Amino acid sequence: MTAASLKQKPVRDLARLAKQHGVAGWHAMRKDQLIRALVRKARARQPVPAAAMRPKVAPPARPSATESAPARDEAVALRIQEARERIAKAKMLATRPENGRAAASMRDRIVVMVRGPHWLHAFWEITSASIVRAQAALGQEWHAARPMLRVLQLENALQASPSERVVRSIEIHGGVKNWFVDIREPMRCRLEIGYQAPHGKFQALARSNAVTVPANSQADTLDTHWGDIAADCEKIYAMSGGYSPEHSSTDLQELFEEKLRRPIGPPVQRSSSVDGEFEPEETSDFQIEVDAEMIVYGATQPGAYVTLQGEPVKVGPDGTFRVRVDLPNKRQVLPIIASNPNGVERQTVVIAVERNTKTMEAVGRDVADV
Repeated sequence: MTAASLKQKPVRDLARLAKQHGVAGWHAMRKDQLIRALVRKARARQPVPAAAMRPKVAPPARPSATESAPARDEAVALRIQEARERIAKAKMLATRPENGRAAASMRDRIVVMVRGPHWLHAFWEITSASIVRAQAALGQEWHAARPMLRVLQLENALQASPSERVVRSIEIHGGVKNWFVDIREPMRCRLEIGYQAPHGKFQALARSNAVTVPANSQADTLDTHWGDIAADCEKIYAMSGGYSPEHSSTDLQELFEEKLRRPIGPPVQRSSSVDGEFEPEETSDFQIEVDAEMIVYGATQPGAYVTLQGEPVKVGPDGTFRVRVDLPNKRQVLPIIASNPNGVERQTVVIAVERNTKTMEAVGRDVADV
């Protein structure tokens, strides 16, 4: 045990060694004081060789090597213990409650949100009791099992359908409760969190809601922090299956409301009648106005000249174009004409579109029917 080797250790390890060696007052010492005290203890424990009593005679090399063996064994044991602690910490998926919640109110859950055409955001809560059950279920394989997120692709629209297949496994670690998963193609999927044994056995802890990852043209990339998605929360909630007819779990809605500190989804409709019939107030001025636009986009040869209904359209350097078009309440034909840069060739595409907007009679429901 040397001062140089001790300087490389954190104060926590030095304090543990001081306690083991009986250093008095170790709990009030700083790092340099702990090092000096441990070095003094190590020197006091070493016997003085007889040859060292003779002046100008060096101690034999062999006894010196023998005397340093306990210190080496202690250092090796400390490194082994530190490695075991790191492995256990990386493997532990149990999470702590937040926002003032009690530990008893926690339950195993994993919620997935769509954050754009290429990203899913998974958030989970796992109880310590579930980790104990997983350890018992895996038995001998627990020691080599690794925490894992699995992406399960759904083959049809039924959320509880058995036709699911694992398309990807992602190794994760403890100490966190959320993970971003990159998705390379549009699909309908869910995530599953658990432990993967070396021989292929998977012990699941929780399964998420089913979500649909949109194509590039159907979604914009969304921000990555809860504080930044407040304006897009309804969109993210819908893309994550919140309004899906087969969505029966409340985990997604509860997570949004916990993080955003406000209700999510449509307001609860209330009725003041006793018999359950809804009677609109005669003085109510509730109404809604709706209008519509259409986006026409496409691609042609760079430098081409494009018109829409006779109006020129800006074409990008790569030949792509994108234009917003009013969509009045009628049928209309939209001719799109593209001419090559020298004007020799021309091609026409016609889009026929009809808008038929109807205002329905106002209806209401009793709160018991919601």
